[in-house]
Amino acid sequence: MTDTKVARPKRSAKAVDKPKSPAEWAYDRLVLYIRNFESQLDASQEIAMGFAGGDAGVLQIEGLGYYDPDIITFYGRDEDGVKTQLVQHVSQLSVILRAVPRVGSEDPPRRIGFSLNPGWSGGESGDASV
Repeated sequence: MTDTKVARPKRSAKAVDKPKSPAEWAYDRLVLYIRNFESQLDASQEIAMGFAGGDAGVLQIEGLGYYDPDIITFYGRDEDGVKTQLVQHVSQLSVILRAVPRVGSEDPPRRIGFSLNPGWSGGESGDASV
């Protein structure tokens, strides 16, 4: 499960002049939250996302993307290992990040924060410092 999906193309020079969409702003902030959360996990834990309400369970996050102007997507697997995708409007965004036991103790824990946002130039700390 080292395959991480990244649905964010690098912004072209023309796109830099265009204001970010609500989806892109939400994506950028989620990347910051994910990186910060993962930095606090120990070697026995991986990041997952809990769903608010109902018995929808947990999504072990493998990737994150967005579709302009207002859709955020989460990719991963549920508790049974079934491939899962959540598609959500930014106005409905509510994410619970959870530390879950990692699958396969022989493999190092999977961290997705480093592979999100390939055009990132905000420093290693994830707080936008350079």
